[in-house]
Amino acid sequence: MKKIVDYRKLLGVAENAELQELKSVYRGLMKTWHPDKFQDSEEHKLHAEEKSKTIIEAYHFLVSIAPETRDQSLTEYTATTTTASITDFEFKQQVLKVDFSDGNSYEYFDVPRAVYVKLVNADSPGRFARRHIYNEFVYRSLNRLVATT
Repeated sequence: MKKIVDYRKLLGVAENAELQELKSVYRGLMKTWHPDKFQDSEEHKLHAEEKSKTIIEAYHFLVSIAPETRDQSLTEYTATTTTASITDFEFKQQVLKVDFSDGNSYEYFDVPRAVYVKLVNADSPGRFARRHIYNEFVYRSLNRLVATT
């Protein structure tokens, strides 16, 4: 997904960056781009505010999809994807959002439109998703995003 690539490029981290590296890079960039450092010019301050917002967004997004973050919630994710049924799903720009009967919601990234069409047309969307989506695409929990913000 372009968003993932762009955020990694913005922070200057590789695909396999660990949480500690993300945190270190994030802190360094925030020291450089903190708006309080740009008091001399309103234009520079506004630019720094926008840049810092983008850095914060990128950091939180990359942390939410990091392997360590997913490993921490693997038990809950596995329970949801194996026992809860799909209550709703939405597809937009290669991002598939799936809501489950247990109240959890997940986003899956880089899902091809063809896979989404097959999900819509499947006799059992849950079975199709277990076989072709849940363990095939990068995902993040939307419930954890709400809980942490």
